[in-house]
Amino acid sequence: MNAITTHAGGGMPRARAFNAYLQEARSELLRYLRNPGFLLPVILFPTVFYLMFGVVLAHAQAPGMACYLLASYATFGVMSPGLFGFGVSLAMERDNGLLTLKRALPMPPAAYLLGKMVMAMIAAALVVVLLLGLAVGVAGVVLTARQAAALLLAGTLGVLPFCALGMLVGTLVKGQGAPGMLNLVYLPMSFLSGLWVPLQVLPATLQHIAPAWPSYHLDQIALRALGVTQAPLLQHVLVLCGFTGVFLWLAARRLRRHG
Repeated sequence: MNAITTHAGGGMPRARAFNAYLQEARSELLRYLRNPGFLLPVILFPTVFYLMFGVVLAHAQAPGMACYLLASYATFGVMSPGLFGFGVSLAMERDNGLLTLKRALPMPPAAYLLGKMVMAMIAAALVVVLLLGLAVGVAGVVLTARQAAALLLAGTLGVLPFCALGMLVGTLVKGQGAPGMLNLVYLPMSFLSGLWVPLQVLPATLQHIAPAWPSYHLDQIALRALGVTQAPLLQHVLVLCGFTGVFLWLAARRLRRHG
């Protein structure tokens, strides 16, 4: 990072810096496209789960369950590109020396991280679009254009806290251990946030600690976007912003110290 900072701080032309950001985003896009074995599960897992539980089984449950599960599975799907797309790739690139090579290149230090964030946001948007297609086209959920756009916006921006968390985990573990470690975060956090089972049917202790997880707050925003709840948004947005800032700071600090 120091080498990169020196170049960037030494007066890199604005057009050249912009091109560096652009090329990093492009390289991340190519990495995703050339690795469908990673991209497809990230996109298709939440859609398959929603098809089973939000479309096939929801008709036998309470009215509105398909809409409720649309928000929950959108949150569940958005978490994955942030945690795995960011955390696993960072851990692997630290291991194979690619991160060290990038530090020696004359490019802004943020370009590497921003490229990964942009790709995670694109993947999250794809997940939400597929779920919206299933909900409206198959499950018969009635949404206004404004509600659909609000959910898409919430999902696209909502991936950022999980990018920050994935980034921190990626600085703490080796590449081969990153998927397992992130699954230990991803799956329990999804359950404890009420994404698979409504919080109301979970034990009271778990209901009280649910606000500790960022996925809970993103789910509340998604539910509000679809009109399922009318709870105030501001506190959830502030918590997610704070969570993103703190974890990005911790991860950046660790990258500077330990690489």
